[in-house]
Amino acid sequence: MSVFATIDGNLLLWIQKHARFHAWDFFWIAVTSLGNAGIVWLLLSAALLCQRRTREAGEAALLSMGLCFLLCNLLLKNLVARTRPYEVIPELTTLIPHPTDYSFPSGHTSASFACALVLFGMLPKKYGVPILCLAALIALSRLYVGVHYPTDVLGGMLVAVVVSTFVLWIWNRR
Repeated sequence: MSVFATIDGNLLLWIQKHARFHAWDFFWIAVTSLGNAGIVWLLLSAALLCQRRTREAGEAALLSMGLCFLLCNLLLKNLVARTRPYEVIPELTTLIPHPTDYSFPSGHTSASFACALVLFGMLPKKYGVPILCLAALIALSRLYVGVHYPTDVLGGMLVAVVVSTFVLWIWNRR
């Protein structure tokens, strides 16, 4: 096992041992479920499309999420083909059913930050900040429930930063 993989695995085991509290499990499972298929972000973007003054933000968020989906879920996951942590670390206990796709990068994290960063850049901060907080919670939830390594989450976030920056650049040039 490489040094990074060992650190990744040890961080997950630390979270399981020191940060998991049974009373919080329901909360984190619910938060991670919000990111399933990007549903919360798709619904938010669809709601933004319904009003003329927020329509461009909704369009940009959908574009950002679509590009992240292509890069993360269709390209990078299959190129990297990283196994899920619960397949490698026998001591790791997951709190949700096991995803069947590869681990790197985290699609939940990528979709969350792809949408949240674009909306943070296009909407008033009183909306953008809570949206970014929700994206961060979804990203952290993937570690808490034991289905991603920390570097999977960082990788998903990095892809989202690059893509959302590109989308915002395109929108600002229009």
